[in-house]
Amino acid sequence: MKEISVRVFRFDPSCDTTPHFQNYLVRVNEGARVLHVMHAIHEDHDPSLSYRHCCGSGQCGSCAVRVNGQPVLACMEEARDEMTIEPLELPIRKDLIVDMEPYLDRISSLVPGAEFRMPTLDEVDAMKPLRSCIECLACVSSCPALKVIDFAGPAAMREDMRLTLDPRDTCDRITEAVSEGLFTCTSCQACWKVCPKNIEIPGKAIEKLRALANKKGLTLPRHQAVEKLVRETGRSVDRLGTTFLEQVPEVLEPYGEVKGTVGFFVGCMYNMRLTQTALDAMEVLRRNGIRIIIPREQVCCGSPLIRTGQIEFLDTLKSRNINAFAFRAIDTVMTMCAGCGSTLKNDYRTPFRVMDINEVLLRFDIEPPARLPIKATYHDPCHLLRGQGIRTPPRELISKVVDLVEMPSICCGSGGGVRSGVPDEAAALAENRRKEIEKTGADIVISSCPFCEFHIREHTDRPVKNVTTVLLEGYREKDRKNAHMETC
Repeated sequence: MKEISVRVFRFDPSCDTTPHFQNYLVRVNEGARVLHVMHAIHEDHDPSLSYRHCCGSGQCGSCAVRVNGQPVLACMEEARDEMTIEPLELPIRKDLIVDMEPYLDRISSLVPGAEFRMPTLDEVDAMKPLRSCIECLACVSSCPALKVIDFAGPAAMREDMRLTLDPRDTCDRITEAVSEGLFTCTSCQACWKVCPKNIEIPGKAIEKLRALANKKGLTLPRHQAVEKLVRETGRSVDRLGTTFLEQVPEVLEPYGEVKGTVGFFVGCMYNMRLTQTALDAMEVLRRNGIRIIIPREQVCCGSPLIRTGQIEFLDTLKSRNINAFAFRAIDTVMTMCAGCGSTLKNDYRTPFRVMDINEVLLRFDIEPPARLPIKATYHDPCHLLRGQGIRTPPRELISKVVDLVEMPSICCGSGGGVRSGVPDEAAALAENRRKEIEKTGADIVISSCPFCEFHIREHTDRPVKNVTTVLLEGYREKDRKNAHMETC
């Protein structure tokens, strides 16, 4: 047996005016799950604690709660000392019990016709990645779109895709999904990462539904305009001035000894809109002995088309980009854009390794910059944190230069075609991001994605900078101090 200190959310609307937390010290067996802790509180300390549970084996979904801010199944999550247990981020009925009905009611059911055929083995296999949902609503609790706009939610989108694949169902699930908010998903992947059954809802359901919606002519007009631009120019954003590719040679040599060589996949935003940020990054790389090869033939990675379901032109983009780097026998391709990096890693089959610039810089053990008297907060790009699993590297780099204060890792609203297609939703999500930035008291916001940087910049009065720009500022301060020392 062991003692565990636990902090539990409590709220009884019949007698409480506001929620509060209650601390408990409970005894449980080694290896106990969160559900066992909840049972111990109920049995030994406070029988008024309300929570749901049923099977105790991870199959019914009824015991979903948040532990230290993350949705989990209480029966499967190991209990740890000093943990905080809260309800899912849904309307609360009492304590850890939430109102699931409004969300479950929006999940469709199979509607067979008078005549139907059973699914073939191939159709059953196609449905399998979507069939294991236990309707715990962890995904709904984590969905940022649901907090600012009417949306049936990821669980409903998953079921719409499953029913689309089922020959027994007679309804038009694609049109239904569009009317229920299909294009409000930001592709942040939070739903997938908290799903206890690991259902890849964005890639296996929402993007597939969007592709089917595109075939029915239901793609949003602004998304159609982006696809047209990619076809005509190879880029997903318009030119504003001289591009990055027009300002640099194909090969950038380092300033000292060559420690390594990478190919640079620039991406549309850093090439067309945030060129100075890309130039800053090149300075940091060259200072640290990294040779950069920048093929001229590279084009849009296709992420904006994949996320909006417009995939007819995708193979052409993939072929052109892969050949541009493979022709030069480049074995490591570096990305600065979180969306580009996630796409190259997850949607391409490349003959080369793909690394984010934060990974590259840590790999080569960079020169320490001078520290700056600045307090900064870091915004996790969704396609870097969840799309590539990169959390620690940018924080390690930032902490070399400034004091870092954390804030919750939530979507800023710029992804999944939402900024262009549903701007009101994007602005509302950015407002949520602004509020969290304000709470930190930070002087600047740092990120590692051009879409996040561009979008957040429009919604906060704090300067928004890339990780590499802050590193470069640290190097310039170091050079200034060294020059001052030499003149003294």
